[in-house]
Amino acid sequence: MQHPQMSRRPAEAEILHLDDAMLDACGPELRGELLTEAAMLAEAFAPEWRTEQLHAMDETLASGARDEEMDRDRARLLACALRCLARGAGS
Repeated sequence: MQHPQMSRRPAEAEILHLDDAMLDACGPELRGELLTEAAMLAEAFAPEWRTEQLHAMDETLASGARDEEMDRDRARLLACALRCLARGAGS
């Protein structure tokens, strides 16, 4: 006899992007601010918005490179926003 749960079809898996979850946890106002800031950085330093350029910027921020005005948490969240833009999920 087959176990009742074994006979059901598995539910479709949902892909969850950690970057989206991190930004969603910030709330809509901060999320919008981070995505806007990420877009401004992209316009300034990656005007072609090539994925590899955006990832290079997010890796720099995530690795700890930042100026005195940006704390570590903000840099990590901004890196998340850049990765979302690189995936096309920023809008």
